Formats: sequence, structure tokens, C-alpha cells
Amino acid sequence: MRKIVLMMSVSLDGFMEGPNRDIDWHQVSEELHNYFNAHLGTMGAFLDGRVTYELMADYWPTADEDPSSPEPIKEFARIWREMPKIVYSRTLERADWNSTIVREVVPAEVEALKAGSGGDLALGGADLAAVFAEHDLIDEYLIYVHPVLLGAGKRLFPGAADRAKLRLIETRPFGNGVVLLRYARARG
Repeated sequence: MRKIVLMMSVSLDGFMEGPNRDIDWHQVSEELHNYFNAHLGTMGAFLDGRVTYELMADYWPTADEDPSSPEPIKEFARIWREMPKIVYSRTLERADWNSTIVREVVPAEVEALKAGSGGDLALGGADLAAVFAEHDLIDEYLIYVHPVLLGAGKRLFPGAADRAKLRLIETRPFGNGVVLLRYARARG
């Protein structure tokens, strides 16, 4: 069975974006970007909320056309375009680049998606992740902690009401100071 895998960057003080929705504090080195590409390239689909999809769609469809783009950027542009995408949105009317719009997170539908063939499913977007977490649908958390304190912004799980036990399955430091914390949901 496929897994739902949340990949998210956070500051050391737990914010996934700064006070003005900024993410310019992300420290994505070539090493880290290559790691992202290797991991995301094996996925079966991206599951994104509207905001994440629109941010991605604003840049990635043509990012590899710029001759000055580094190779990891060009590689991810190809991964993003070709990867099936499921966009969860009540308002989005149209989504391109191999995308399907779904209006609601229905746990039985997500479980059926997990039972399908192919690679794991990459979950993106804090609001969508919160909904998936409420329904206990996230199997793994790949949290990339960046060496920066923001002091304010949007937390990854601001309204988490229920305790969820996690099991650490990997840590990995990168040369730029980012540390991956990979957790699996402890079930049963």
C-alpha cells in the first residue's frame, strides 16, 4: 500500500512561512535540492491544496526553459510537470499539467488512492496537511528544519487538537545546516 508522505520545511521555531507568507528564508542548497528531486521523483502523485498548487504552477512549468537555471531546478521542473497532481480545492475552476481537482478530503477516497499502484503520495500545503492529520491520513512526516528563527508566521499544525505518536525513522543533516527529521505514524 502506498503511503501519504508530508514533506515540509520549517524554521527552528516551528514556522512553515514567515509573517508575510514569505519563504525566502528556506536554505535550499544544490545538495538539498538534489535530495528533494531523488525523493520526489519516485512518488506516484502530488497531493496539494489550492495555494500550494498555484504557487507551484506560477513557477515550475517553465523553470527549465531558463538557460541560467541550475540543473536541480531544471530536473524538478520536469518532475513537477510530468507527475500526476491531485489539487484539493473548493474554489479552483481549472488546473493544468496533469492535474485533477478534488473538492473535499474524503478519507475513504484517500484510502482507495493509497491502495492504488505506483509510488507514494507527496502531500503539500499546511492547510491540507492539517485536514489530512485530522483524519489520521498521514503515514510519514519529512520535516526539514532550517537553521533560522522567524519569531512569527504560520505554524505547520497550528490547531492540532489530538495527540499523535510518531516514530523517528531517519535523521539527516545537510551541509547548509538543514536537518531532516523523518517520522512514521505509530499506529496500533
